[in-house]
Amino acid sequence: MSDWTDQRPVHTPGMSAKEEILARVRTALAAPRRDAVTEAEDVPRDYQRADAKQEVSTDRGKVRDVLVQRLEDYTAVVHRTTADGIPAAIATALGSARRVIVPPGLPETWTGSVDATVIQDDGTASPRDLDAIDAVLTGCHTAIALTGTIALRADDRGGRRAITLVPDHHIVVVEDEQVVLGVPKGIERMGTDPGAPWTMISGPSATSDIELSRVEGVHGPRRLDVVLVEPSPEPEPGSDSDSQSGPGSESGSGTTPGSESDSGPMHPAAPESRERRTQRTPSDQDHQEKTA
Repeated sequence: MSDWTDQRPVHTPGMSAKEEILARVRTALAAPRRDAVTEAEDVPRDYQRADAKQEVSTDRGKVRDVLVQRLEDYTAVVHRTTADGIPAAIATALGSARRVIVPPGLPETWTGSVDATVIQDDGTASPRDLDAIDAVLTGCHTAIALTGTIALRADDRGGRRAITLVPDHHIVVVEDEQVVLGVPKGIERMGTDPGAPWTMISGPSATSDIELSRVEGVHGPRRLDVVLVEPSPEPEPGSDSDSQSGPGSESGSGTTPGSESDSGPMHPAAPESRERRTQRTPSDQDHQEKTA
């Protein structure tokens, strides 16, 4: 085993960029020849791991918020909802699309509120056929929050690569358990099937020429909508005892459940998100309460 250690210079106050670069060059020149490094222990392995403290200790809500922020930075539209609100969120994301193609293993309940014609992909549609379809709806395998990257596996939910690249509009459903914080954890999840075809997307397709003129839709969909499925909110502490306290508890205050009294609403609404493009889609139960 070589006794050489990789002691890279650390930038210190007062050190110029030139001095730091030259110090790194001197360190690199002092390294042994490649054929002298024969042991695995000679290779530095201090890179970030999937079980890093930041990955395992960060609150799940914060991880989802980071993912939403990154996706919006890439001009994607995010629809935050719960499991009950998936059909309504997908219908909102599709908008006026008339034809939508889906992978064969996509849950049928997801398209229950869709007015467009749903076409199940059987692998025979050519790129020319796909170009005539307004949108594609797929599931997700892994979403990396820090990079805003969505990884699609070519399976019954992710679909074959052609259907996610040719249509101009892509709607992808990302479930909470599929969201990770960093790249190492994402690679670990994808490593369970290393031989599968993978498509990794970070926002809608976009490129620019030497004049920095941005062009969208050249290498893939021009529009990307992400339906982020979050856990249903837990009931507030004491809500059960309030509902079981008897008729006398409500008659004294002159209020009914869900109404406002002098002290304010019983269940204050959560503050609106500051993200510009985030849309929170109500679940079916919320819709029934508003209708009532």
